[in-house]
Amino acid sequence: MNAYVTKVYEGLKARNSHESEFLQAAWEILSSLSPVFDKHPEYEKLGLLDRFVEPERIIQFRVPWVDDKGQVQVNRGYRVQFNSAIGPYKGGLRLHPSVNLSVIKFLGFEQILKNSLTGLPIGGGKGGSDFDPKGKSDTEIMHFCQSFMTELYRHVGADVDVPAGDIGVGAREIGYLYGQYKRITGLYTGVLTGKGLTWGGSLARKEATGYGLCYFLGAMLRKAGKTAEGKRVVISGSGNVAIYACQKITQMGGKVVAMSDSNGYVVDENGIDLSVIKQIKEVERGRIYEYAKRVKGAVYTEGCRGIWTVKCDIALPCATQNELDLEGAKALVANGVTAVAEGANMPSTLDATSYFLDNGILFAPAKAANAGGVAVSALEMSQNSQRLSWTFEEVDGKLKGIMENIFAHVDAAAEEYGTPGNNVAGANIAGFLKVADAMVAQGAV
Repeated sequence: MNAYVTKVYEGLKARNSHESEFLQAAWEILSSLSPVFDKHPEYEKLGLLDRFVEPERIIQFRVPWVDDKGQVQVNRGYRVQFNSAIGPYKGGLRLHPSVNLSVIKFLGFEQILKNSLTGLPIGGGKGGSDFDPKGKSDTEIMHFCQSFMTELYRHVGADVDVPAGDIGVGAREIGYLYGQYKRITGLYTGVLTGKGLTWGGSLARKEATGYGLCYFLGAMLRKAGKTAEGKRVVISGSGNVAIYACQKITQMGGKVVAMSDSNGYVVDENGIDLSVIKQIKEVERGRIYEYAKRVKGAVYTEGCRGIWTVKCDIALPCATQNELDLEGAKALVANGVTAVAEGANMPSTLDATSYFLDNGILFAPAKAANAGGVAVSALEMSQNSQRLSWTFEEVDGKLKGIMENIFAHVDAAAEEYGTPGNNVAGANIAGFLKVADAMVAQGAV
């Protein structure tokens, strides 16, 4: 590996030894960039990588809120504003007990390259809290969101930092957050994306990540002379990304036979009935074992990791980070998988990713394949700025074009830098180069 890249990573590891998720993401990215620094030694003189791996700003704050029993609860809130070289910080807010600074830094670091790959003028950031919305009443969630925004509002703005949703943050939470921002500032601006359609949101936003995943997958398959037609598909998760990936891959001719949640997974050899999944997850906010009770022939298995033992041609991990480990990768390859496309953020471990690449599996890394959500968020920002609303077909058409362009740039970068067909390296290099050029142009201070 390039000596400068090695030095920067070793320094990063020494300073952040307790941040395992961040170091995993950093290694996955930096280990791909050696050819770039071999070709551009001037980047080392500018300390470009030293600056790239450090967030421009880290904000951590307490979030006190009152529960339904009148008791004060306290959570930690975070916003990491990682890089603004090509535009205002952009990235979701995650509400989940697993959230800590390492997780938010890994997500923000990945977001820099993901946003760069869209071709849109947005920088990278991420935020969230260890608050768990599961089991909370609407009133408790409103109290939390209002308290969270009471601190966050001073750090965000339509041309500064534009958060969106992520795990645990859907339309309800965005509404509460936006209402508090407007209440405090008196401003009606596009400070958040994922808003309701009647107050500044964009059509196709909820479908965007899942649809975009399938558009990227489709482009990757076409390059290899394949299609999704008639293929067995396994999708982990049953949240927003998984639901709309299921919808789109079915439209493309695939047959989804398994989906999961954090408790377990269901297998339906007749093909997942998405209307039932939507009823359980979007309407009832229930658990996926209900599917097996309602659909004849469906089988539920406790424990979500076993989903990778289900035979399939295409696997779409859409749940959470590091859900697909080496054991799962080996099971998929042994059962004949030909393509894996990541819908969640960093769902495959480094060992799993290497195993897929070493075995010739078509692999679409998250920072490229799941960029559809942030792409449509940026399109929502454009609509807000123009005071316009585009049709579903307009937004979906732009999304499809963006995702196909991402694949083209990823594929070209992999070819140019000596790793043809390696979409992991191609995505890291293509995303980095745009940010690097902007950082060089803007000076070292």
